Order: sequence, then structure tokens, then C-alpha cells
Amino acid sequence: MFNYPPSPAILQWLSRGQFANRLLRSLRLWLILDRLYGNEFHWVKELSQPFRYGELRDRLFAISHSCSETLSATALVEGCRGTDCLCQRTLRSLLTYCSFPQSIPEWIAETAQRTGLSPAAIEAHLERAPFAVTHRSLRQDLTLLAHQGWLRQVPHRGYLCLSASQWPQLPAEAVPTLDGLGLSPAQTWQLLHILESIAFVQPNLDVVINTLWEQLGQLHLCTTRRSQSPSRHIFLHLDYVLSPQVQEQVDDLQQQIESLWQTPDGGVIQFETWVAKEQRLAPITVYPVCLHYARRAKYLSAYGIDPSGQVAWHNYRLDRIRSQRLRVLPWGDPEVPAILKQKRNTGTLPTPEWIEQQLEEAWGFNFYLPKALLILRFPVLFARDYVDDTVRHSTFRKISYVQLFPLIEQQIANREEQQTVLQILQQKSPDDTYYQAWVRVGDINVTMRLRDWRPQGEVISPLSLRQQMQAEVEEERSHYVRS
Repeated sequence: MFNYPPSPAILQWLSRGQFANRLLRSLRLWLILDRLYGNEFHWVKELSQPFRYGELRDRLFAISHSCSETLSATALVEGCRGTDCLCQRTLRSLLTYCSFPQSIPEWIAETAQRTGLSPAAIEAHLERAPFAVTHRSLRQDLTLLAHQGWLRQVPHRGYLCLSASQWPQLPAEAVPTLDGLGLSPAQTWQLLHILESIAFVQPNLDVVINTLWEQLGQLHLCTTRRSQSPSRHIFLHLDYVLSPQVQEQVDDLQQQIESLWQTPDGGVIQFETWVAKEQRLAPITVYPVCLHYARRAKYLSAYGIDPSGQVAWHNYRLDRIRSQRLRVLPWGDPEVPAILKQKRNTGTLPTPEWIEQQLEEAWGFNFYLPKALLILRFPVLFARDYVDDTVRHSTFRKISYVQLFPLIEQQIANREEQQTVLQILQQKSPDDTYYQAWVRVGDINVTMRLRDWRPQGEVISPLSLRQQMQAEVEEERSHYVRS
């Protein structure tokens, strides 16, 4: 993967010693390489080989961008006014939205040192759009990349992408280093092993891991073969059982969503998802808010038209999304639900912070479900060994037997349920251990935890959850009754 940021060192190297004169062109060269070989886009897998300029052009620019070879740069840019076409993006915005290790002031200072340009002149460059050029200029960029060894020009057929082993070797100063992290070699190895263990949760970690391996070699932390690296003593086991093919599709969907979040205006997405309970496909149109790893899977929390056709919150498992590509709807599209347009216009679109707040209020991943008071009873010895001093949720805490009665009267509004819970509690021993929490009623994550505590953990409240546990116990018992 081409995983180098557009640092001044990288851009200067791509400019072939003409950084001051080719500042914008250097950024164009970098972005084309990032799109072709980078982890996020990796167009090398999609383009025909060899590919022609037109194939790259159609991926770089919006539909509004004219294909005319005779129009001036000004005319091309004017035709895309008001869109998010690449020709409208300034150098500053491109630096801001890529994975960039430097702040803009730091980038300006280093660029000034390398080019001799004044900071004010570089500031002016930052407000210009690198891709506000003619198609002829971009064709020349491809020719430059071929001359530098990043592509191979095939007469009358276009350009051929090359394998990483054939790329030109970057100078040492252009390769990011581990300097400043304050990590010893042993700590760096441990970091690598931990990152490798959880890379499936965040696919972009693969880029970090590959870069670290490269840097370890360059810093001579590994003087022999990788197989002879320090032994690994810490292992992280996460339940995530998807086939390689499904996992690849999930990672691709995740990257599509993350790419949308990196655009200035975000957007609404459409896809089809499998509804397991009903054994059917359902069309979805939602505003994506955030991603979670929970219950051994990856989920998208989104607001919009849910599987029932209602405007509501829902958590969508990525491995159950059947669409190969998410369809992104511009905000002006008539298929965008009116409620989402209204929230956008009033600045009240849902945020990850709001979801975090709901997750804090009650135990359960399905934060949109109603909450209720959970009361659990455990034998003292079991609680001491398996429950006490553990953190399940911020509302999960031990409570004395006598404190439960006023709590029930205060927090259970339904009079009939309140009396039933009090009667159940009166039949229990005050010497047992009791816990309280707020839970999302119907959340499978909570239900699975309660199942794990059986038969030692008894649900006193809410009654719906207690009745569910009773029914499950009876069903389970029937499996072991002699016929």
C-alpha cells in the first residue's frame, strides 16, 4: 500500500527538486498515487490494466465536471461551482481531510524551509485548488508519474499500475519514523502485536501496522528475519467469526462509511439489509452516525427509514448488509426523508455524542429501546467471586436489601408491577447480595449476560425480563427431561 502522508518531504521528492514551482502539482501527484495504491481507495483493483486517462478522470471528478479537452481550467471549474467536485477542493481542505500527522502551521513552516517561499506565499497556495486545471495538465501528471517509475506507459493503450516492489525507493528523510514516540524497541514490538490482534476492528490499522514494520526495519530494531522477532506473550482473543470473504465485505462497507464522514457535508445512504427475525430483505435510507464493535460484530448506528419502514433509530450489523456498495444520496435528492432534511437545515442532525449519552443512561447496546430498573439477586459467595468489583455499566451497583423497597416504590411507576416486585422481594433472603442497574428492555446484550449468570443470578425486576428468564429456563429444562 502507498501509505505515505502528503508531508513536505514527500511532496518535495515527488517534485523532483522543483517544489517551489510545483507545489500544487506535487499534491496532485501524491493524491493520484494515494487513490491508485492507497488503502482507502485502492483503485488499482478496479481500473483495467492498462488503464486510459478517461477511467481515472471519471473517478477523480464529479459528474458535473466536463470531459471536454478544449475547455479552459476556468470553464471546467465554473461548471462544477457549488458541488463537492475535486476541482473545487483547496489545498488546505485536501490536507485537512487526509490522514495527516502535522498541523497546518507545522506543514507551512516545513514547506517554507524546503522551498524558500514565505509563509504568506504558502498560505496563498493553500487557498488554491490543485485540481482546477485542464485535462491536458492531468495527462502530463500521469506522464510524470510514469517517468518517476510509479506507472508504466504502454503505447496507444494507456498506463499500467506496478506492484509495490517496482515502485521507486523513497529517500530516508521522506519516510515517517518512530522518533518522538518515546517507545523502546520492546515496547514497539508489544504495540505491534496488540495492533495486529485488533486490526480487524479497525481495518485502517493495517496501514499503521505495515508502516511500523517498515520503520522497524529501517531503524534496525529488527536485524534478522521477522520470524526471529521477540516472542509474543500477550494475546487478545475477540469473538469475531466471519469468513474471510464476509469480513472483506464488512471492511469495505466500513471504509465507505468512514469516507463519507470525511466529506464536508456528510450525506444519507441507501442499502438493503437482511432482517434475520423476519427472513427478508429490507430497503434502508438513513443518516449514518457512528460505528460500534459489539456482540462480536460491527454495527452502524443510524437514524432514518428502518426495516419496518418507520423513521427511527436502528443498529445495523454490517455483515447483514447485502448491498455491495452503499448508495450516497445528496441532500437535495427527493429520496432523502423530509425529517432528515429538516434536521440538517436546523442543525439538529443526530450526533455520536448523543448516542454516547444514551448508552451511559442505561445498560444495553440498543440505546433507542425503553429503559427499566433491573434488580438482581445472587448468592453471597457467587457474587463475591464473579460479580463484585466488576464493571458492567455505570448504573450497575450493589444495593442493600432494605434500600430496595423505597427504590422500587420510587422508580417503578406501574402500580401493579410495583406490588408484584415487592412481593417477590419479600420472599427473598436479606442476607443475599443484590444489584441494581438501568437496562434497555429487550436488549440482547443484557439478556446474554443474564443467561451467563444462570442459575446463580435471579432477575427480580423488570417483570418482563424475569418472565423471559423463567420461560427460557423451562424450555431449557425440557431438553433434559427423560422421555
